[in-house]
Formats: sequence, structure tokens, C-alpha cells
Amino acid sequence: MNSVKIISKILFYITRFMAVLYFAMSLHSIIALSTKWSLNIKDNGKYFQVCFPFTNKPFLLGEYYTEYIIFYFLVPISLYGLFFLLVSNVFKVFFQPKLFTEYGVKQLKWFYLGNLILPSLTALITSIFTKVEDPTEILILLHFVLGIFAYFLAAIFRQGLNLQKEQDLFI
Repeated sequence: MNSVKIISKILFYITRFMAVLYFAMSLHSIIALSTKWSLNIKDNGKYFQVCFPFTNKPFLLGEYYTEYIIFYFLVPISLYGLFFLLVSNVFKVFFQPKLFTEYGVKQLKWFYLGNLILPSLTALITSIFTKVEDPTEILILLHFVLGIFAYFLAAIFRQGLNLQKEQDLFI
């Protein structure tokens, strides 16, 4: 069990860093696109480049029209920030002193709900404004499968928590 705690702690820090990175990219992109700071417009306004702060070196590229910016640029980056935050919270569960806790069940619940609901809801809202592309449908399916797996894991944790509570009553 000690190796699980070590690996989960390492993965917690990696995924928490990724969450911060994605949220920072979202915030920087919103600032760049709304103020034109750190932003290059290319090909007569057809494409944009969000540059690293205080440089002219681009690191995020996209098509410069509203539907693309919102639904294929800002929303996915922000939602993957949320995804990595939820994943990091799940990894945090595995290096706590007690494995089966209300906190663990709650974090798994947030993770499976996020994976089951958010991708489909986002695609549905996106489809109102623009066509949903094929790679998006594959990602929705992958998140759905991940959400189902996390649901079963949460059910196991819930059962473990109930057994642990019963055991505590006997002592």
C-alpha cells in the first residue's frame, strides 16, 4: 500500500500542476483575446496566435471567429483545467491515512459526474451554435467510459466506507 501512496502523491502533484497550467492558459487567453495584449492576428483576421506573456512567441493558435474561440478554444481548455483538478482530487484520496472516507466518495462522485455530464452537455450546447466535429464525439465517448469506471469505483468506495463504519460500531 505504501507504493500506492507514493505513486498517487506524485500523480496528484502532476495533475494539480496541469490543472493550474490549463486554468492559467484559459485566463491568459481570455485576457489576450479581449484586450489584444499578447495576441497576433494573421492572414487578414482569419487566424490568431496567443503569445507567451511579454513576448511575441506564439504558443496557442486558432481561427479568429467567435464560435471557434468560445467552443473549440476557451471552453475545452477551461474544462480540461477542471478535469485535471478533479483527477488530482481523486489521486489525493489514495494517499490519505484512511482510504474509505466521505471525502473520497465525494471526490469520486464529482469526478464521475464531471465526466458523464459535462462533455455531453458542452457538445449539446455547442451543437446549437456550430457543428460538433468527429474528434469531439470520440472524446465524449472516452470521458463517458472514464465516468462509468469512476462510478463503479465510487460504489466500491461507498461500500468500503459502510463496512468500515460497521466495523467501527463493533469495536
